[in-house]
Amino acid sequence: MATTPKPPFNALPYENAYNLADVTKTRPQYAALTPRWLTHFLEFKGLEAGLYRVNRVAEGNTPLDVLCSQDPAKIDIPQGYIEYEAKPREYRLGAVSTIVNVDTRVQDVLSSPYDQTAEQIALAIESLKERQESQIINNDDYGLLKNVADSQRIQPRRADGRPTPDDLDELITKVWKEPSFFLAHPRAIAAFGREATRRGVPPVTLSIQGGAFLSWRGIPIIPTDKLFVDGLKTPKALTGKTNILLVRTGESKRGVIGLYQTGLVGEQSRGLAVRYRGIDDNGLASYLLSLYCSAAVLADDALAVLEDVEVGEYYDYE
Repeated sequence: MATTPKPPFNALPYENAYNLADVTKTRPQYAALTPRWLTHFLEFKGLEAGLYRVNRVAEGNTPLDVLCSQDPAKIDIPQGYIEYEAKPREYRLGAVSTIVNVDTRVQDVLSSPYDQTAEQIALAIESLKERQESQIINNDDYGLLKNVADSQRIQPRRADGRPTPDDLDELITKVWKEPSFFLAHPRAIAAFGREATRRGVPPVTLSIQGGAFLSWRGIPIIPTDKLFVDGLKTPKALTGKTNILLVRTGESKRGVIGLYQTGLVGEQSRGLAVRYRGIDDNGLASYLLSLYCSAAVLADDALAVLEDVEVGEYYDYE
């Protein structure tokens, strides 16, 4: 029977050698972070005073009558004007904020090879940006789901709620003027992929901004876990209901745009400021992080939603 060879009697033990080794370390790995494709694809506009007013033509107005004639005798040119809404909607920026405290002794002694303060602030910034994407979708005031017009809401054609190619085509009829992208939970995208593949029309993959996305009719389907399934980002149940959005973005296209504040003191990135608050008597250095954000829907037909989409239906293939 073979025996495991023993190391030489005077050999340096592994445990002792390990204590002297220069171990290669990583930066903190934050599993909760996502690509946040929505904020990459959405057009943003900077504000100077935190307020954005959307002036619209009054409901029911039609284009002015015009004269189109080659008869010089017809000089009766139509007259009129286009009426605006008397009380246009105003969007105010909201703030997503947090405070980071770092013990100065930790910063002084344990900041090699990574700066402890910088790492804490970097992780806090990522957390704020995650919340920003969620607020753009779910905020009770300016969130996309709350601002879809009633005429732009549809239900799946199938009674069981499976998302079919017909449903996404119906969304396109609602946002037919240069639609930019679909937005859906990854499980909703998988559910749609199953239905499309079963019909023999599997979604085509597009490469955009360094990412690979499934698409329908040439429109990318952007994944986000902020479009919850039964109110959860990562549902454990096999079934669940969610929504699929279709968005047109861009101010020039009268679409959906993100809003942020410009010219912030301590500005780190778009609408994000980091301010040093000082050191208290216990040696804690404090930093205030604030991200100012909102979103505006410039026209009703810039946004549509497919509601009550079922993500847990599967097929058995022979």
